[in-house]
Amino acid sequence: MKVENIGLGLNLAKKFISLQEGGAGLSHMRFIQDSTTGLLPKAIFARSKADLVENSFLELAESALVYYGPGLIGEGIFRKIYSKNLPNNLKNKIATPAVDLLKNKSVDNKKILPIKAAIALSSLSIPLVEYSLNYIKNLLTLKMFKQGDFNDIAKLDKNKAVNTKKNADVEKSAKKHIIASSAIFAACLGASALLYKKGENSKALQNFSEFILAPGNKLKNQKLKDFANKYFSIDYANNNNKLTMSKGQLTSCVTIGALGYFGAAKDRGKQNFLEVLYRMPIVGFYIICGNELLEKGFKKMLVKTGKCKETIGKNFEVPALKDLGALAEKLQKEKGGNYNDIYKKLLKQKTLISGVPLLFGIGVMGFFVAAVSRYFTQYRYDKDKKNNNEGKQNSNFFINNDTPEIFNSFS
Repeated sequence: MKVENIGLGLNLAKKFISLQEGGAGLSHMRFIQDSTTGLLPKAIFARSKADLVENSFLELAESALVYYGPGLIGEGIFRKIYSKNLPNNLKNKIATPAVDLLKNKSVDNKKILPIKAAIALSSLSIPLVEYSLNYIKNLLTLKMFKQGDFNDIAKLDKNKAVNTKKNADVEKSAKKHIIASSAIFAACLGASALLYKKGENSKALQNFSEFILAPGNKLKNQKLKDFANKYFSIDYANNNNKLTMSKGQLTSCVTIGALGYFGAAKDRGKQNFLEVLYRMPIVGFYIICGNELLEKGFKKMLVKTGKCKETIGKNFEVPALKDLGALAEKLQKEKGGNYNDIYKKLLKQKTLISGVPLLFGIGVMGFFVAAVSRYFTQYRYDKDKKNNNEGKQNSNFFINNDTPEIFNSFS
């Protein structure tokens, strides 16, 4: 049935949900959504031009890497390279997750699993580039603003002179870590080539393939098995027979990227490291599983209060936007009423279920975390400076107050 006159607000909500749920614009939508959530608060709370430029670079580059990298690198490049010699019936199974393939001990697995592992290893370029981006950001700030000390970049002390030695140390460390991550990627490419060439006939390489694609399969406890396969497998997920980033790959991006965050921050000083130490665990947890837990908890709360019972199923599943029309027809036949009104009610419920977690992400994980982290960075710096000044004054007092001349000369 055709829906009429649902109003401007619901029409906009419908278009937004449509972009969120798939189609050609899914990557574009998520790129815009996550970039806005991460970048907008940091731009508003930027402490200097250098702070604004480097955060803009990092947020946009990371979002592009996560939402376009898997399709470009995994699907567009390495799948074509490594699966070109497979028969057509096996080529179509490349996107099938390894945990599903391993449920049946098929002879085809000997051919498919090493190829899938080779693609997954090659695609470790995504988290390794994520790691390097933090050091590239440091070099960018040095090049554009001649600043390597975070205290200068964040304008924590507006009268502080530029630390040229610090700048040189930051540059040296950044180049060293970028070269190291490039070497690790070269090793991954070498291992992926070995899997491609020898994987089918090597039991050791078969076991290695299974380990990186389905690490939980060796565990006996089913919950631990499912957890490990979900969050630690570097296998791709399947989206309409196309390779797309899995939860495990997202975990690798966050954890490997976090090492880059901490290392690059440590190079630029204590306050940068402490700011990242406060922010990164919260944001990282939210990216990996916090958003999922939030959505599930919100659905449970709605069910408990008797809200959205038409759209939330027994296992807390929510129908896709394209299925709302069929659900509205079904409810009309069961309970009667106007189809248009039923559809509008379902769309409002779906908008609520999708909208609240999104607003939480923007408001709490975006603005609140950005504002609080910046406040406490300035607070810590001012406190340290005050303590250092008091320490110097006390030292001068004990040295100069009624102290024999020989000790004054020595000091």
